[in-house]
Amino acid sequence: MSFHELLTTFSNNLLPIFLVGGAGFLLGTFLTVDSRSLGRVVFYVFSPLLVFDMMMKSALSLNQALTTIAFTASVVTVMGLLAFLLGKLLHLERTQLLAVILTVAFGNTGNYGLPLTKFAFGNEALAVASLFYVTTTILFNTAGVVIASIGHMDLKSALVGLFKIPILYSVTSALLIKGFGIQLSLPLSRTIETAANGAIPVMLILLGLELTRIQWSHGFRALGLGVFTKLLFGPLAGLLLANFFGLQGAAQQGAVLEAAMPAAVATTVVAAEYKLEAPLVTAIVFLGTVLSPLTLTPLIVYLAR
Repeated sequence: MSFHELLTTFSNNLLPIFLVGGAGFLLGTFLTVDSRSLGRVVFYVFSPLLVFDMMMKSALSLNQALTTIAFTASVVTVMGLLAFLLGKLLHLERTQLLAVILTVAFGNTGNYGLPLTKFAFGNEALAVASLFYVTTTILFNTAGVVIASIGHMDLKSALVGLFKIPILYSVTSALLIKGFGIQLSLPLSRTIETAANGAIPVMLILLGLELTRIQWSHGFRALGLGVFTKLLFGPLAGLLLANFFGLQGAAQQGAVLEAAMPAAVATTVVAAEYKLEAPLVTAIVFLGTVLSPLTLTPLIVYLAR
């Protein structure tokens, strides 16, 4: 794994993401841009249509899909338990511990993970990454909300909110349409493909916009634990579990890369909503995103071999 190979991999795959995301960051820094409204456009329009398009074009069998879902749930569980054990070992305060668990368990598999997977490994791996993203979105809106809201938990609202996730319906629709062999009309298929093609640039701009809202935390021990546990153990957990589940080729590439993503930007929203160490969570997200090329670049080189 030469320096030239690492530099080329970073330039071809990660640099475009940081340049487009950086444009969003500069936009949010110097202009008043409503990132929440753009986030809703991504959540309700672009992401569902991107996932639907990938699922329709995917050659994944039902068995492969179920394996990917099981792999994703295992990654989230293992990373969450690891964060809990390390946090206990370092005697973190309860709220800091919960914040670390939330950020370590749930990676940025959408705005960051999907574009990176497409650039690095193409559409076949992207189909697997999309299913990983859908599964983590569902888990985040249930288990993630429960973690964040311990002490004033509203499990019923979390479960009801699950049925408001549009990606859930896009996956279900795609599976039913493929299962019954239904052919979409040309105008409809072109509409979906056009929106899907525009999803990734908009997601990257949103990533940059959201990073402008970072607040720094003085909980440096918790900050270090959250960032480095996610960046160092995420790839290792992904590789070990991929081997356990027998994932190979594009399936391994898409799944492991998603498992290695830094903390999800969405965790900052939940942390603020439930008053769960919001400055700590946002600092973990920002620092993890900035440092992520150090672990993701060699991982991409390794997975490409």
